[in-house]
Amino acid sequence: MKRKIKKRIVPAFATEAQEAEWWYENRKKLDKDLIEGAGSGQLKVLDRGMLAARLSRSRAAKTISIRLPESDLELARSQAASRGLPYQTYIKSLLHQALAEQSNER
Repeated sequence: MKRKIKKRIVPAFATEAQEAEWWYENRKKLDKDLIEGAGSGQLKVLDRGMLAARLSRSRAAKTISIRLPESDLELARSQAASRGLPYQTYIKSLLHQALAEQSNER
């Protein structure tokens, strides 16, 4: 009989340092959960469709148009492909990261 593993809640963090500390402090529990999940067959493969669905659910998004140099767009597409991500998702993550960093510098 499969044992249902309790879903671990990852809190929101104010900084990347806080997040890194949380993952480090909880690494043994997380490793145990992963091993138990793998052993019981509860792990799932996260494919592009599931990732896109999760990202669209995670935050409301407003559609905009933005002009980018073709060379930047091609670079983003290339980098996104090497990470197995849709290029628009990759650009959104880069923009979010840069904005968060700028916000923390002030």
